[in-house]
Amino acid sequence: MAMFEKHKSGKQDSLSPQESKVTPPAPSMGATTASAASKVAMIGQGISVSGDVTANSNLKVEGLIEGRSVQSSQDVEVSEMGKVTANVMAKVVKIAGEVSGDIAGSEKVMISRTGRVQGNIVSPRVQLEDGAVFRGSIDMNPATPAAEKKDAPAAPAASGKSKAAPAGSPRKEPNLTLKSG
Repeated sequence: MAMFEKHKSGKQDSLSPQESKVTPPAPSMGATTASAASKVAMIGQGISVSGDVTANSNLKVEGLIEGRSVQSSQDVEVSEMGKVTANVMAKVVKIAGEVSGDIAGSEKVMISRTGRVQGNIVSPRVQLEDGAVFRGSIDMNPATPAAEKKDAPAAPAASGKSKAAPAGSPRKEPNLTLKSG
């Protein structure tokens, strides 16, 4: 019974609500951190950017970008009204508007039914919706495994035939990039 009497006192009641008030801000801080991770940088409709664009967050393009590259460490989305004349590189690239340039998605590239792309796509996963307009090539081999595949067959081929070793050598020279221009 003494336990129940302590909770009935005015001072104890005032501490309990404060403790409960202190507890909710901690989860809200976590929610703020989660929303900070999902921030989106936007180039809005009517905005025109000339030059290269680099973002450390998600990037949404509703305006116009003309340059050499558009890069994001997260996702890039070109909305239906958006137009990009540059190479696009990001984890996930979503195209609903127009892109003239090569697209590299480290995870996925998606072109919706309203999307129009003229350029090459390099990504492990590519999704083209019915109605999408695309002119270019698609390479769905990840860069790192492709290099490993070139090295792995060269060793067995070299041990099998002497002619295979010289054929493997010229392939390795372009990968070394002996000339830079």
